[in-house]
Amino acid sequence: MSMLASWWPFDDFAWPWMLLALPLPLLVRWLWPSRTAPGAALRVPWGARLRQVAAGTPGRARTSGRLWLEWAAWALLCVAAARPQQWGPPVAPPHSGRDLMVALDLSASMGEEDMALGGRPVDRLTAARAVLADFLSRRRGDRVGLIVFADNAYALAPLTADLASVRQQLEDAVLGLAGRSTALGDAIALGVKRLQAAPPGRRVLILLTDGVNTAGVLEPEKAARIARDAGVRIYAVAFGGEGSVASVFGFRLPLGGGDDVDEAGLARIAQLTGGAFFRARATDELADAYARIERLEPVPRAGQAVRPRIERYPWPLGGALGLGLLALVASRRWTWRRA
Repeated sequence: MSMLASWWPFDDFAWPWMLLALPLPLLVRWLWPSRTAPGAALRVPWGARLRQVAAGTPGRARTSGRLWLEWAAWALLCVAAARPQQWGPPVAPPHSGRDLMVALDLSASMGEEDMALGGRPVDRLTAARAVLADFLSRRRGDRVGLIVFADNAYALAPLTADLASVRQQLEDAVLGLAGRSTALGDAIALGVKRLQAAPPGRRVLILLTDGVNTAGVLEPEKAARIARDAGVRIYAVAFGGEGSVASVFGFRLPLGGGDDVDEAGLARIAQLTGGAFFRARATDELADAYARIERLEPVPRAGQAVRPRIERYPWPLGGALGLGLLALVASRRWTWRRA
C-alpha cells in the first residue's frame, strides 16, 4: 500500500462504484452474439495461403497496439467518471466572536495625573488608552466599537472587525472632545442602541468612568434596565486614584478629587445586566480588570480545520481523450495504407 500511495496521484473517489464499468467491454464482447456468415462468399484455391500470409503480416501487431490504446482510454474514462479527488491544505473556517462596545469617559476629571505608566506619572486618560489598546490587540474574531462621553455621548467608531482603526480613534480621543461633565446614562443608552443589530448573547458593553452621573437626560439605572431587556451585559470599571498629587520633599501628597466615583451605582448597573463591576485605583489594577473581563468574555476558538476536496477528474479525462484520438489516428493510417 505504501508503494501504491507513493505513485498514485489521487486520495479518494467521489463515485468509486463507477470503476465497476472497467470490464464492461469484455462482458459485451463475450455475451453479445457474433455475426458470422453462413458460408464463404467466395471460394478460391489459394485461401489457405492467404490466411497464412495474413497471419504473418505486421497488420495484426498494429491492430493489437490500437486495441491497447482503446483499452487504456476506456480505463482512464472510467477513472474520470469515478471523480478522483485530492485533499487540499487544511483551512480553518471563519469564526465570529462577540460584539463589544467600549464606552470611555472623557470628562475633565480624567485629566488628573494620579496614574503611573512606565515609571512616570501620567493622567488617567493616558493610562486608560494604553490599557485599552493592549486589550484590543488581543481580540481575535470580535467586532469592537468605541463610544466617548462627557456632557454627551458620541460614537467614534461603529462595530467593526478593523481593530486598528478603533485603536486609532482611541488615540485621537482627547479631553474636552465631548465636554467636561459625565453623562453615564446616555453613554449606556447609546451603547445599547449600537448593539441592537448584534446577535443575542454576543452584546457586551465595557463602561469606564472615574465619576458620577452629572449630565445627560437618562438616569444610569434606568439605562441599565434598558440594557438588560436588550440582552446587553455591562462590565463597569470605576477608574481613579487618589486625585491630583503634589511632590513635597520627595513625598507625593494627594490634593483631593480622587474618590468621587459612584461605586455602588456602577455595581448595581453591572448586577442588573449580568455583568461585573471592577474598581481600579492604579494602572496595573486597570490592566487586571481588563484581563478579568477577557477571561469572562473569552475570544472564541477557531473551528476545527477542514481539508477541502479538489476535483482531479480532468486529468484522466484528458488522458482518455488523448489516447482515444491516438487510437483513431492509428486506425485511419492503417486503413489508408491498406487502401
